[in-house]
Amino acid sequence: MIARRPLLGAGLAPFVIRPSMAQSGAQSGAQSGAQSGDWPNRPVRLIVPFPPAGSTDVMTRIYGEALQQRLGGNFVVENRPGAGGNIGMDAVAKAPPDGYTFGMATIGQFSINQFLYSRMPWDIDRDFVPVALTYELPNVVIVSSQHCPARTLAEFIAWARERPQGISYGSPGVGTTAHLSGALFTQRLKLNAEHVPFRGAAQITPAMLSGDLTCAIDNLASYIPIIQEGRMRAFAVTSAERWPNLPELPTMAEAGMPDFVVTSWAALVAPAGTPRAVVDRMNAALKSVAEDAAVQRRSLGAGTKLLWSTPEGAAERGKAERPMWQEAVRLTGARAD
Repeated sequence: MIARRPLLGAGLAPFVIRPSMAQSGAQSGAQSGAQSGDWPNRPVRLIVPFPPAGSTDVMTRIYGEALQQRLGGNFVVENRPGAGGNIGMDAVAKAPPDGYTFGMATIGQFSINQFLYSRMPWDIDRDFVPVALTYELPNVVIVSSQHCPARTLAEFIAWARERPQGISYGSPGVGTTAHLSGALFTQRLKLNAEHVPFRGAAQITPAMLSGDLTCAIDNLASYIPIIQEGRMRAFAVTSAERWPNLPELPTMAEAGMPDFVVTSWAALVAPAGTPRAVVDRMNAALKSVAEDAAVQRRSLGAGTKLLWSTPEGAAERGKAERPMWQEAVRLTGARAD
């Protein structure tokens, strides 16, 4: 089994989710509001270390809306993509620890990047405080319906083996779960395959639809609409069980590929030194979101399942999964330097 539970200097892309309060008299000191008990009293930044339209971006915006309803104020989503999420996370690490900057860190930042890069600008255990787990999602084996005749995973494998020039598989970047999953999948089956890294699902999709890219084993959340439209065909999900909103889609084991369980996940983090009172209040708000049936339905529709944990639980999960992904990086020889 490759994993039991594993998830990607561009310009700033700010997006205010929905103004709900007029901001007046906001203080700019590092501990403004965080210690006085009126947090948040000015806009809160939610930094996404990946481009727009990917699963991390989609889920951060869903959380931002829900948090805004529960905590008041404005929650502003900022996309800071690049270097496998390292650029965005560096912005979080270097932000004032005042409760007004958070980041949506994925499994890549918690458990993979330290094995891909010889030098890291931050340390996940030293420079951040986890707030809570937020969501998880499986990957999905996906192709263009127009350019691949296969209807099942077994048919796809047979078709891929017959292609004289082999196949190509895309990912949101070197070392992402999509890259490592694709590499392990093609290595196990001894397929002639080339990895093609992109900046995100928004670039992978047109490449597959045009026929320039054969397939991907990428986050389900990014592809549900286009699967439902019929323009892409999904063969299997990498979760242990079928996905609730796509019950007809088999798991990898059911499709003939046992011991291939990969789920990506994320957790909200804050800069180290952020007051525990703020972390606890944000954690309670995240628990309320995870328990909201309407938000959970929206999350499942987007291809993800909401999670919640204590801050300590999020840190423990990241540490527990590092050996699995360290081994995957070693087997694939992936490097991002």
